[in-house]
Amino acid sequence: MEFRGEAEKRGMRLLSRSAACATGIALPLICARIMAAMLSKLMSLFLLGLVRFLTGSQARWYGCPPKAEQRIYFANHQSHADLVMIWAALPQELRSITRPIAAKDYWTKTPFRQWITSAVFNAVYVDRQSGTPPTAPAAPVEPVRVEPSLDAPGIAASSGAASPVEGEQIPLSGFVAEEMPAAPLSAPDIAAPAPALPEPVPPTGPAPETPPMDAQALRDALPPDDPLAPLVRALESGDSIVIFPEGTRGHGDEPQPFKSGLYKLALMFPQAVLVPAWIHNVQRVMPKGEVVPVPILCSVTFGAPIQVEPGEERRPFLDRARRAVIALREV
Repeated sequence: MEFRGEAEKRGMRLLSRSAACATGIALPLICARIMAAMLSKLMSLFLLGLVRFLTGSQARWYGCPPKAEQRIYFANHQSHADLVMIWAALPQELRSITRPIAAKDYWTKTPFRQWITSAVFNAVYVDRQSGTPPTAPAAPVEPVRVEPSLDAPGIAASSGAASPVEGEQIPLSGFVAEEMPAAPLSAPDIAAPAPALPEPVPPTGPAPETPPMDAQALRDALPPDDPLAPLVRALESGDSIVIFPEGTRGHGDEPQPFKSGLYKLALMFPQAVLVPAWIHNVQRVMPKGEVVPVPILCSVTFGAPIQVEPGEERRPFLDRARRAVIALREV
């Protein structure tokens, strides 16, 4: 009994030491995570107040009330501040489930930018230089020279045979065939004319259409290194996203022609609501090439949702989406 009691006491001491050791390891990790969450929250509040102080950050909703549902917001793009502007214009319940797109080559250039976009904005990084590199052209193949090998009588062969002696007669039996009399063709030897084939009848009904790929098949067919792959993963997890279909910042009053990413995402996620948005005056707050913001009143106008119509092709849809964004400029 005494031995059993000592063993139990020893086991309890080992358990308490293990628990203390685990607590000593886990406690700093827990504290670090809490501090990181608090720091990102404080930075979020600071940036929100700063953006609203500099720009006013007014959100106007026309035909599309703020609603907690999966959405794809697409807007004009004229400044790096566009990301911050839309993020600040959304209400808190939408901001927590909406992830803006961020160019990886710019927003990960410094540790501070990367921390801001990942910890505060929860942005989706897109590598604008990704994709399958073009195939290098094949090297030209040098032509192979083949020496002729003639073994006919009277001509020197490649094996080194001697040439005929001058004045020697060469028989022509190997070159000229003896002339044979032509045998008359009998009736069975004459081929009968082939029967005439019936002319093909053109189909009267419409040509069968290739069934379009469903949304899941389109997502499965997307290459892993495609620039849209991070956005697809974000939408598959249930988040909303903010994209700029121009692909780069513009200089003019109207957005540049939209690229095909918006159309592909709309086909891959037909349940997501496509909401156009127009960002007013943000190009004057921080235009392209500037790093110091200027206090100017700005606003974001959200318009009525659109969708891909049955059978609608890529370019007509992108032009219609672009017109929906431009129309919000005058609202």
